[in-house]
Parts: sequence; structure tokens; C-alpha cells
Amino acid sequence: MRYSVEHKQETHTRIVGAAGRVFREEGYGGAGIDALTKAAGVTNGAFYGHFKSKSEAFRTAVLAGLEELRQGIAMLRVERSDGWLPTFIGYYLGYKRTCSLGDACTLPSLSSDVMRSDEETRLAYTHELERLIKELAAGLPHASPLQHNAAQEDRAIELLAMLSGGAMLARAVSDPLLSERIARVVGAAALTIGHGGEPDSSEAP
Repeated sequence: MRYSVEHKQETHTRIVGAAGRVFREEGYGGAGIDALTKAAGVTNGAFYGHFKSKSEAFRTAVLAGLEELRQGIAMLRVERSDGWLPTFIGYYLGYKRTCSLGDACTLPSLSSDVMRSDEETRLAYTHELERLIKELAAGLPHASPLQHNAAQEDRAIELLAMLSGGAMLARAVSDPLLSERIARVVGAAALTIGHGGEPDSSEAP
């Protein structure tokens, strides 16, 4: 039986989404092919019709997660204009900190697995991370075509490292009050970095 291009694309998208959730929940080492196919609702044969290996599925899921984050930032920049950064920080250290691990951000959830992955995955991750850094840097306050340089990107790197590290620490602790405290402290520091080192009048998340 032949499937349409649309059906194949829908199946591919479903497998990537399911793989991303399973990898975030179980880690690369804990996620077997059976778990991936079960989550996606496909057979092993269908899985291998889209991916040659688990590592290829992992690489694709990681890149999809980073692209989702980049697109989310781009959308917020358009919708919220000058107020997008506090909204982004609040969402990242709010919902993305407390949602199920399967729906968490790829950056804090899977970067440690990328460190241990093959060179092809690390190269692809590097490329997508660079795109993410540029997207974030372009939207920081006071950015302009003339100012969008290494200094702007350095601030973006600081923000991404702080937010992903903060979210990871806040998820790891068992004390809800400490988790909230980590989110509050990191959120306030992230706003300061985002505004070029000047304290912001907005409330921290």
C-alpha cells in the first residue's frame, strides 16, 4: 500500500514529536526503539522507514526542539515588541519549569546527552544553537544592525546559559519553595542581563 506524501510527512512529524518527549523523559540511554515506536504509535518497520537509527532520531528531535525555541522567541518578538523579554523569561522559568518533563525545553533537558553523542549530532546542535543565539541577540533591548555584534551575542549566550541552567536546577530539587526561589533569583538576574546590565523595573517571574 502506498501512502501519500502528506501521510508520510505527518508520520515523520509524529515520530519526531514523540521521540523528543521520550528522550526528554528517559534520556538517550534510557529510551529504546520500542519506547519510541510505542509513543509515536508506529511499528518498528515504520520507524526505520524514517530513521536509520536511534541516534538519527535523537539528532532530529534535538534540532526540532531548538528550532521550536527559536521560533517561539521570534514570535514573541513580533507579538509583544518591547515587552517580549520579561514574557519569555517568565514563561521559561514558569510553565517550562513546571510542565511535564516530556514537554520541557530541549536545551536543559538534552544538552548533556548531546555532549556524549556522535560528532554529526554535535555539529548539527552547534549550528542550531548559533541560530538561536542570533535570534535572541537580535531582539535584546538597544539592539540595532550596527550593534548586533559579538557583544550582543555574548549577552544572548549569558541569557540562554542562565535560563537553561536555572530551569535544570529548579527541576532537580525536591523542595517546591526552593524551586520557586531559584526561578525568582535567576529570572531577576536574566532580566538584568537582558537589559544590558541595567536593573529592570519589571517584576521578575
